[in-house]
Amino acid sequence: MRDKKILYIGNNLTKKTKYNSTLMVLSSLLRQEGFLVTVSSDKTNKLVRLIDMCFSLLKNIRKTDYVLIDTFSTINFYYALIISQLSRLFKLKYIPILHGGNLPIRLDKNPLFCDLIFKNSYKNIAPSNYLKSAFEKKGYETMFIPNIVEIENYNFKLRRSLEPKLFWVRAFKEIYNPTLAIKVLDVLKKEYPKAKLCMVGPFVDTSYTDCVKLVSELKLENSVEFTGVLLKEDWHKKSQEFDVFINTTNFDNTPVSVMEAMALGLPIVTTNVGGIPFLIDDKIDGLLVFKSNAKEMADAIITILNNTYPNLAVIARSKVERFSWDNNKDKWFKVLR
Repeated sequence: MRDKKILYIGNNLTKKTKYNSTLMVLSSLLRQEGFLVTVSSDKTNKLVRLIDMCFSLLKNIRKTDYVLIDTFSTINFYYALIISQLSRLFKLKYIPILHGGNLPIRLDKNPLFCDLIFKNSYKNIAPSNYLKSAFEKKGYETMFIPNIVEIENYNFKLRRSLEPKLFWVRAFKEIYNPTLAIKVLDVLKKEYPKAKLCMVGPFVDTSYTDCVKLVSELKLENSVEFTGVLLKEDWHKKSQEFDVFINTTNFDNTPVSVMEAMALGLPIVTTNVGGIPFLIDDKIDGLLVFKSNAKEMADAIITILNNTYPNLAVIARSKVERFSWDNNKDKWFKVLR
């Protein structure tokens, strides 16, 4: 079984973005188990990337047992559409791995395209029960296998004394609503004048400029740090200086950055959108708030600072340990048998 040949299609941009994507994590783990894995594509330009993906499939037709396809809800959805139909044409078993938090809306908007992809796939894999449920409601048989957290690489820090030091990790992109983090800090500083915020991530659209402008308007220059992109090990180290992780997104599935923060011991305050309530149990291993509500998020942070929920981080770490490779590799072996 372990000599099976896999072509993994997705955004292989780790060297350019410095982020160790789910594609890189899973492909590396499968190789360690003896699978022969080819990945595509590392091209930055989206059209060139699509062409490279198609070429990779054509080049590997006779030496591929399975095609894994990272499947998102925005423009990258069409990569999955095209690669899946090429796979069908050449009678290759393809497996969409569902990532986009907005995929349930895509199911409603494009039922024909979704049928072409998901009704003809060998398997559909959902890394969250949120997407599994949404897909099964539409009649697509779907298997749950979580995104893998290499838990042995995460040093858990138990924070016995919490300060208003906020940590945010995500791309500066409108759907992730980074300006909300600035607004939350502004509200929090009314009670905690020394509160501060660190924001880590690449600058994708105008959201970064919007954040800088808002920081200036609110006179928070001395309280906000923008690091840009950091290597995983660097932002993990940086996180040791902070006490609360905030996730401000408007749409999401099962954000890996939140899972990583759980593994590191940061108490979580997050919007309750998409698949996040399937990951976080409110008031048990994190706090859920409505999206775009700065005061509610700030109030939730204050309850953490007041030690209202002293065991959030410990319980969250215990939960995320279930997402390790050892706990999930047999599920992948069953799919790729």
